[in-house]
Formats: sequence, structure tokens, C-alpha cells
Amino acid sequence: MLAETATAPITGFTPLVPYVLVALTVFAVLMLVPKLLGKRSYSKEKFVAYECGVDPIGSARQRFSVHFYLVAVLFILFDIEAVFLFPWAISLQEIGSAGFIGALLFVGVLALGLAYAWRRGVLDWNN
Repeated sequence: MLAETATAPITGFTPLVPYVLVALTVFAVLMLVPKLLGKRSYSKEKFVAYECGVDPIGSARQRFSVHFYLVAVLFILFDIEAVFLFPWAISLQEIGSAGFIGALLFVGVLALGLAYAWRRGVLDWNN
């Protein structure tokens, strides 16, 4: 009779361990290699604020239109939507029709929010 070897099934977060180790290794390499091999030079010009290829002019306390903030909030909203939709798409077979209907409701509410923002002119850059 052959001896059976007991192997535990992979469950839970066990498959994430190699992924996290690879991510931490890549992070460490990307942070340490430039630090070890890079040239260090400190000058006054290096510490001057630089924005989009143009030297900053004026006060940092100038007022911006609320339109920029609304667009930023919409960007974050739809960015987070993508974060929730990827796991949903991967587990679609496991969650069944109830999960599918829940995701449709989620996307529907977001579509209503987008339609509202569009109707209010948040996405119109000519205002």
C-alpha cells in the first residue's frame, strides 16, 4: 500500500503570499538601486518648486473654481468603481445571479450620478 501524502488545499489568502513577496521585492529594488547607484547633488535649483515645465508664478493660495474639485471627486468616484468591478468580474460565476443583479444596481446608481453630473454641466469645460 502506497503512503498517501497529505496536502492541504490552497484556501483563503495563501495565494497572495507570493504576490506580496514579489511586490515587496520589486519595491525594495526600485527604491534601493537608485539610492545606491544614483548621483547625489544638492543645489538651490533642485529644491525650487517645478510644475509642468513652467516656473511657478503667483501665490500658492490662489482660489480655484469649484469645477476642478467636482471633476476630481467624479474621477475618484469612477476610479473606485473600477476597483470594485474587477473582483466582481472575476467572481461572477461564484456569486450567481444575486451578485450580478447587485453589481447592475451598483453600476446603475453610478450611471445615474454620471447623468446628473453631466446634466448639471460638471463635465462641460467651457463654463
